[in-house]
Amino acid sequence: MRIVHLVAGAGGMYCGSCLHGNTLVSALRAAGQDVLLVPMYTPLRTDEEDQSTDRVAFGGVNAYLQQRSALFRYTPRFLDRLLDHPRLLRWLSGRASSTRPESLGAMTVSMLRGEQGQQRKELHKLVDRLQREIRPELIHLSNAMLAGTARELAARLKVPIVCTLSGEDAFLERLPEPYYSEARAVLRERCADLTALVAMNHYYARFMAEYLSVPSERIHVIPPGLNLQGHAQRRADTRARHEELPVTIGYLSRICAEKGLHQLVEALKLLVEDGDLPPLRLLAAGYLAESDRPYLDGIRSQLESWGLADRFDYVGELDREAKIALLQSLDVMSVPTVCPESKGLVVLEAWANAVPVVLPAHGAFSELVEDTGGGLLCEPGSPPALAAGLKRMILDSDFASQCGRQAREAVAGRYNAPLMAGRTIELYRALRSTDKRLKM
Repeated sequence: MRIVHLVAGAGGMYCGSCLHGNTLVSALRAAGQDVLLVPMYTPLRTDEEDQSTDRVAFGGVNAYLQQRSALFRYTPRFLDRLLDHPRLLRWLSGRASSTRPESLGAMTVSMLRGEQGQQRKELHKLVDRLQREIRPELIHLSNAMLAGTARELAARLKVPIVCTLSGEDAFLERLPEPYYSEARAVLRERCADLTALVAMNHYYARFMAEYLSVPSERIHVIPPGLNLQGHAQRRADTRARHEELPVTIGYLSRICAEKGLHQLVEALKLLVEDGDLPPLRLLAAGYLAESDRPYLDGIRSQLESWGLADRFDYVGELDREAKIALLQSLDVMSVPTVCPESKGLVVLEAWANAVPVVLPAHGAFSELVEDTGGGLLCEPGSPPALAAGLKRMILDSDFASQCGRQAREAVAGRYNAPLMAGRTIELYRALRSTDKRLKM
């Protein structure tokens, strides 16, 4: 089956949707499928072998200029190709002033309107390319914010359009009015153009069925899967090997208020004040946007005022090898997100290395922990509750080791890339079969 994946790039950031889409395409190819991964807006940044094409659709520069000025909606394609050059897009991505929802309201609504939006020239270019050069039998969108393309793609190419749901609500809820209301309304309308939607867990399938006004039977749950190469069972427990080392609590996510690093820092303070625990340290890693530097600076200042500056270290954004090495150095991991999580990929990565977790009891986290027994759930938004969960995991090393072992077995058996690809292929075949019957 010839399949095209359209995956929205996130500029210079590692993002969950990009990583998931790249891993899925790699696994589909390994399973014998003819798959092309086309990046949108910017080239992808992934910590595995990049599966995407060099050509970017809906190049971010062109899309932005067409939003700002009618002149760029009629420029010749040779000029568009210059502005879509991957090197230019990568360079500009690292210097972009803002990709925050608060500043992208009008463009978000326009993109969702597809052939009726300011970027319709980009949509026509994409459809022409797919129709002339590729002729796909099915198209898979990496998130519902790309649903504005579905109507034109389906009308011109006559193929099923599948869409993965990937945290769209977290983006939309930060749009200012009137763009928030407009975007919600247009997204609900455009999701009706999709043949099927995919959620990574039952929580998000239920939530988005209501959020998008989509019948629940149109949303299929396919759990995410990891490429397990490089991940390994940790050796002996860190503390057992090196008694002089402090207990290491880890955080791996974007450095921003939404992901809750400040709550983990408050929990660290409570644990240090407890007095019943061995020496502790907190290691944080993840993408830091320029706009979030004051947030990290505030955390560091707070730790310094508490006399805990030497207990915290931000080690930056890590490539795959460094990320796995960090995970294997941890005793426990926590990402206490403020809002319910839609995917939870970083939790699976921790578990692939037998690292137990303590997480807020909401969103995908609840479902994952209940399925695997890989850690503890605590009251969301409560540093004392988070500290209590971490304390149990630190003091009860047998329990922590059991959680890590159970979780690693679950990832190997139920959250691996080949299984994810197999389930996705089953969905594709079912949709293709239904599509053929309807055309007869």
